[in-house]
Amino acid sequence: MAHSVLLVEDDPALIELVRYNLEASNFFVTVANDGEDGLLAIKEQEFDLVILDWMLPSLSGITILREIRRVRDKQATPILMLTARGEESDKVYGLEAGADDYVVKPFSPAELIARINGLLRRSSTVQDGGVLIFNDLELSVLTHKVRRSGRAIHLGPTEFKLLRTLMERPERVFSREQLLDKAWGHGIYVEDRTVDVHIRRLRKALNADGKPDLIRTVRSEGYALDIDKK
Repeated sequence: MAHSVLLVEDDPALIELVRYNLEASNFFVTVANDGEDGLLAIKEQEFDLVILDWMLPSLSGITILREIRRVRDKQATPILMLTARGEESDKVYGLEAGADDYVVKPFSPAELIARINGLLRRSSTVQDGGVLIFNDLELSVLTHKVRRSGRAIHLGPTEFKLLRTLMERPERVFSREQLLDKAWGHGIYVEDRTVDVHIRRLRKALNADGKPDLIRTVRSEGYALDIDKK
């Protein structure tokens, strides 16, 4: 079955280039030509992945990105930023705002397809039997059992929900607010710093026996599950 992709872009030539290459690779492509239409499409429809320009009419890509990451049932949608803003600071800003990948124009269509396929693989990490796998971690969605390098890890319900959220989207930075919604539920008031307490407990459980820490803290932003923590 073809994956559905939303392309939010205002450059007609680039739209045709991306659409041609995606459709040739068996993707179904929907196009939004400005920020407002893009945001509306993301909220009202289901897409397997969104390709988002930074500089758009009406709403910037960063504004759209931050807005979408506040919508609970859209937080897991992979978003790739495709932009001419290629400074390292721009890349960091885009990724920490919630983008899952960042490609700079001009780009190779083959590389873009490879990046998209990589994101789709990462967003579908649930294996047969409902098991999430990241590095040497295994989490069973069905049995609520967690193992690291084969060793059973015992977690409380909140720590399990936090780990499941992080494992569902490896390398994605989740804000404390997003993690609160996932672990405690939308509309329930809990202090943001409560997340920090449970992350410490989760780290302690995961890192027993001197195992490397897989949880990356992003200053002023939140947390991510990441092998390369540099």
